[in-house]
Amino acid sequence: MAPFLSLLIYTYLVLRCSSLTAPVDPSKSQPMGSSLGQNSSSEGVPLVDVPMALGVFSVDYHHVQAPFEIVLWIMLASLAKLGFHWSGRIPAVVPESCLLIMVGLLVGGVIYGVRHSAPPTLSADAFFLFLLPPIVLDAGYFLPGRLFFENLGTILWYALLGTLWNVLGIGLSLYGVCLLCPSSLGDVSLLHCLLFGSLIAAVDPVAVLSVFQEMHVNEQLHILVFGESLLNDAVTVVLYQLFESFLRLPSVSGLDVLLGGCRVLVVGFGGLFVGLFFGLVAALTSRFTPRVPVIAPLFVFLYSYLSYLTSEMLHLSGITAIVTCAVTMKQYVEANVSERSNSSIQYFLKMWSSVSETLIFIFLGVSTIQDVHMWSWLFVCATLLLCLIWRGSGVLLLTAVVNKVRRNKVTFRDQFIIAYGGLRGAICFSLVFLIDDFPKKRLFITTTIIVILFTVFVQGMTIKPLVDLLDVKRKKRALPTVSEEIHSRLIDHLLAGIEDVVGYWGQHYWKDKFEQFNRKFLRRFLIREEQQNRSSILRVYQELERREQGADRETVHPLLPEEMDSIRRILSRNLLQFNSRRPTYSRHTLHHDRALQRHSSLGERDTQFVFLCAVCAIGPRSISQDSSIPEEQTAPQHGPKKHLSFDIENEKNN
Repeated sequence: MAPFLSLLIYTYLVLRCSSLTAPVDPSKSQPMGSSLGQNSSSEGVPLVDVPMALGVFSVDYHHVQAPFEIVLWIMLASLAKLGFHWSGRIPAVVPESCLLIMVGLLVGGVIYGVRHSAPPTLSADAFFLFLLPPIVLDAGYFLPGRLFFENLGTILWYALLGTLWNVLGIGLSLYGVCLLCPSSLGDVSLLHCLLFGSLIAAVDPVAVLSVFQEMHVNEQLHILVFGESLLNDAVTVVLYQLFESFLRLPSVSGLDVLLGGCRVLVVGFGGLFVGLFFGLVAALTSRFTPRVPVIAPLFVFLYSYLSYLTSEMLHLSGITAIVTCAVTMKQYVEANVSERSNSSIQYFLKMWSSVSETLIFIFLGVSTIQDVHMWSWLFVCATLLLCLIWRGSGVLLLTAVVNKVRRNKVTFRDQFIIAYGGLRGAICFSLVFLIDDFPKKRLFITTTIIVILFTVFVQGMTIKPLVDLLDVKRKKRALPTVSEEIHSRLIDHLLAGIEDVVGYWGQHYWKDKFEQFNRKFLRRFLIREEQQNRSSILRVYQELERREQGADRETVHPLLPEEMDSIRRILSRNLLQFNSRRPTYSRHTLHHDRALQRHSSLGERDTQFVFLCAVCAIGPRSISQDSSIPEEQTAPQHGPKKHLSFDIENEKNN
C-alpha cells in the first residue's frame, strides 16, 4: 500500500507540473440549483450558504479531480502494457515504446477532438525533476559494474568525443543548409543551429533501454550502447546549457569559449563529486538501520534524489550525480540491509522507473497533437539525414581508433548496431521547449518530433530484424554458477599479479589496488562489523541466490539462518584445514626479503623471466607456496637478497 500511495503522490506532482489539471475559475462555477440557497447583503455579496433542503445525491468532481485523473492515466498505461504483452506476436515486432506513443497519439487526438484545443504538454520541469531521475536511478543501481568499468574508457570515448562530433557536425551542416535557402531559413543563426544540434544529438537512455532489453544482445554491445546513451545525455544537456548561455550574450569572444570549456569540466566533475558524497553518506546511514529495517530502503531513494536536486540547484550534472550515487550505494547498502529490504529496493525501483517510462512515452504521443507546428521539407529531411550520417561516421572513426588499444575488438556488426541504435526520445522533446522564443522555434519543435518518431518507430522496429540478419552475438541467458564466479575472481587476481610482476599498470592492477583500499578503509567504515569478516565465497553465493530470486521468485527460496551458518562453518573448516597443510601468504603482506623486484624497462621484460611461483602467489588473495620449491628458497633470508630470475636466451642456448 505504501508504494502505491507514494506513486500517487509522485504522479500527482508530475501531472500538476505538466499542466494536466486546469485551475477552476470561480466566476464560471455553476450554482447548486435548488439544493443550496444564499443569503445576500444589500450590495449583493453572498454571506452564508444556507441549504434549502437536504441533498440525497450530489457530484463534486473538482474535489477529486487530481487523484482521479492520476489513477486514470496510470490505469490507461497499465492496461496498454497488459494488452501489449498478451497480444501474441506483436511484442516480437513492435517495441513497447512504440505502442505507448501510439496510445498517447490516440488519447491526444481524442482530447483535441473533444476540447478543440491542444492537449496538455509534458513540461520540461516535470520531465527533468520527476520523470527522468527514477529511470536514471534504476539504470545506475542495477548497472553491471564489472562490464561498465572494464569498458569505461570506450564508453567515455563514445560519450564525450562522439557527442561533440555529432553536435558540431549536425549544427554546422544545418547552418550550411540554412545558408542555401535564405528565403525561408535565413533567420536561423549559427548559434541556433549549434543549440539545435546539441539537443537533437541526445540519445535517450529511456528509448534505448526499452528496445535493447527486449533483444538480449551480448553484454559488451549492451553496455557500450547503454553506457554511451546514459553519459551522452549528461554531455548534451551541458552543451545545450552552454550554447543557450552563448545566445544570451551580446557577442561571443575567445575568452567566452575558453570559459565555456572550463564550465563543462566543472559541471561534469562537480556532479561526480556530489553523487559520490551522497552515496557514501547513504552507505554510512544504512549501517545504523538494523534496528529499524523498514526505513532502510527509504534512504536509498532520498539520498539519490537529493544528489540529483543538489546538482541541479548548483547547475551541475544531475544525471552524473545520481548515477554515481547509485553505483556507490550499491556496493555498501546491500551488505548493511536485510534481504527483505534489498528486495523492496529492487522491486520499488523497477516499478517507479516503469511508471515514469510509461508516462514519458504516453505524454510524448499526447504532446504531438498541438497547434505549434511549422513545416519545412528541406530542414526536416536534412536533419534526419545528417543525424544518421554523423552518428554512423562518428562510430566508425572512433571505433577504428579505440580498437587499436582494446583486446576485445568491437566488430563491424556491433558498430552498425551502435550507430543504428541512436534512438531519440523525451530528452530532445523537453529540451526543445526550453528554447527562448524566436521565429523558427516552432520549426525546431516539429523537426524534433519527426526525428523522435522516425528513430523510435523505424529504427526501433527494424533493429531487431537487423540483429537477427547480421547474426549479432546474443547474451547468455543462464546465470553464472558459483564455480564460474570463483574462477572469474581467481583470474582477476592472477592478472593483477601478472601486471604487477611485469611492471604494467593496467586495469587489473588498479582494480586490485582499489579493492585493497576498499577492504582496509571503506568497508570498515561503511559496513557493519558483523558483515565485514564474511567469506568472499559466501558473499558470492548470497549474491547468486539474490539474482536467482529476482529471476524466478516462486521456485527459489531464501536460505534459512541455520543453513547460512552451516555453509559458513563448512567453508571456515575447509579453509582452516587447507591453510594448516600449506603455508600461505599474500603479496600485500610479503616480507621485505621476499619482495618482488619491479622491472623498469621493456628490455628487461624481454630478456628475463620471473619465476613462476611469484605469479602463482597472486592467486585468490592468499595463495600457497609450491611444494616443489626447495625449503632453503622459501625460508626467510637474512643475507644478501637473491633474485628469482634467469636469462631466457642462455637457457635456450643450453
